[in-house]
Amino acid sequence: MAKYECCDCGMGVEGLTCSICSAALIHKTLTKEDGSTVEVSECPEGHGKIKSPMCCGHDMDVAEA
Repeated sequence: MAKYECCDCGMGVEGLTCSICSAALIHKTLTKEDGSTVEVSECPEGHGKIKSPMCCGHDMDVAEA
């Protein structure tokens, strides 16, 4: 399960789950056609993905375990 943390203020998010199957969402990095990347949390059962949480105007980073 991914744990996200804001590098500016330290606020964190942990425990994101899929509302369909209750599986813990996993962190993924998607590479777009232009080479830029987008951080997402994805259901391991294939029910979809959401953009990573935001705080202080930018994507939160995945916190080290």
